[in-house]
Amino acid sequence: MSTSVQMSDICLTYPTESGSVAVLNNASLNVPPGETLAITGPSGSGKTSLLLLLSGLERPDRGEILVGSQRLGQMDSNALADWRSQHLGIIFQSFHLLPGLSALGNVSLPLEIAGQSNARERAINMLEAVGLSHRLQHYPAQLSGGEQQRVAIARALVHQPSLLLGDEPTGNLDRQTGEKVLSLLFDLHRDSKSTLILVTHDERVAERCQHRVRMEGGCLHAV
Repeated sequence: MSTSVQMSDICLTYPTESGSVAVLNNASLNVPPGETLAITGPSGSGKTSLLLLLSGLERPDRGEILVGSQRLGQMDSNALADWRSQHLGIIFQSFHLLPGLSALGNVSLPLEIAGQSNARERAINMLEAVGLSHRLQHYPAQLSGGEQQRVAIARALVHQPSLLLGDEPTGNLDRQTGEKVLSLLFDLHRDSKSTLILVTHDERVAERCQHRVRMEGGCLHAV
């Protein structure tokens, strides 16, 4: 299951004490269904803001974002929340696991919120897929960084999203662990046939993607 992503002439500014700062300036992007894209660029260039726009967590000042048949700008906050719960998976650099829940609890929570009756079974299967069947009842503080990131990947993929976004998904991991997590992520992406968009500073990550763009000066440039 995958979806196309199109951004057309997106502009985004943030207010500051010294005036508005342009983060994106007439940025356009086209990602075919099921393909992989790396977004690179210097710190502060707006890469994370771009992911927030694609997730509907931020709205542009101008322009249109089309994910599959959904025009995000025409959806209210409730509709966007429903859309995210059904179609979007997000992997953060800092994991963002809930410390009071076990690995199983963290992965099953999105399904439980969505009212899925088989949430526990699906979460167990997903944790098995990322090699953590022996860690189901462990809490985040009891897991290594690589294990926490695998839980985060399982949580992002458990509801079979058509679009998967990653913000520096290996940024807090050592090189060896990062390589393992990265291989796992691309294997799961291939199996799920989702569309994958990654923000990264890591050339190893970017080189594994089919397409690549660089953000600089508020614009997107093909690489």
